[in-house]
Amino acid sequence: MESLGTFLKSRRDRITPAEIGLRTYGSPRRVPGLRREELAQLAGVSAGYYTRLEQGLAESASEQVLDALARVLRLDEVESAHLHNLARQSARSGLSEPPAETPHERVLALLAALDEATPAVVLGRRGDILDWNRAGHALLGDGLAFDAPKDPDRRPSVPRAFFLDPSARDFHRNWYELAEIHVGYLRLTAGRYPTDAKLAALLGEIMMGSDTFAELWATGDVRDCTTAAMHLQHPVVGALSVTYQVWLQPDSPDHRLELYTPNDPGSADALRRLVPRTAESPASR
Repeated sequence: MESLGTFLKSRRDRITPAEIGLRTYGSPRRVPGLRREELAQLAGVSAGYYTRLEQGLAESASEQVLDALARVLRLDEVESAHLHNLARQSARSGLSEPPAETPHERVLALLAALDEATPAVVLGRRGDILDWNRAGHALLGDGLAFDAPKDPDRRPSVPRAFFLDPSARDFHRNWYELAEIHVGYLRLTAGRYPTDAKLAALLGEIMMGSDTFAELWATGDVRDCTTAAMHLQHPVVGALSVTYQVWLQPDSPDHRLELYTPNDPGSADALRRLVPRTAESPASR
């Protein structure tokens, strides 16, 4: 899991003095971005305190200090939220085994109310598929049993398959673009749930198995995952393009209902051809 100091340093390294109007007078610099003392001065804290904060030696940081650091580092809303999440970790205990995830009944009711021609899945906090409709299964679950999400031990993991299954690069024509989103969102999730042992194990497994994941994780980038285009090469209907949109349930903020809508008439036709197939597929029974 990521520490507050690691994230601060990665964001400090990407801000150059020139970007914020600091004069360097041509003196040689040993760091790619801001020095610790420069960041501390601009944020209105002592250099010693900021150094302890980055080294994990400070007991806490106030909301005001974190907001000042976020301002100087030019963090966006998602990055600022991540910074605050990381700052709260010091008061928490170590890793613990979380209970099995159960989607809220209102999330399932919304899923059931959707047109079966609209692919949709319910995702847990670690990217496990907790449920899907027939169209969602036809779009994303080729070769998987329709009832796999019902069993916590068999639930498909979207991040694991995306980074560790070689066929994912063939299936996702914009794989690298989506990989950046996946990594940024997993970092955000890790900041929200620093004690989740299953999440830590998943991140470690993917880190060891995917060089691309490790390289993207090292950038320190963090982002939310609410909507994006997915350009797919489906094994049954061929090329199609969809946009996913995430709907959140206040009673179950860990879980996301993702809907997939076609981006062009050809993709809409491909989705229509997928849906009847689910009634005949052995994997759907």
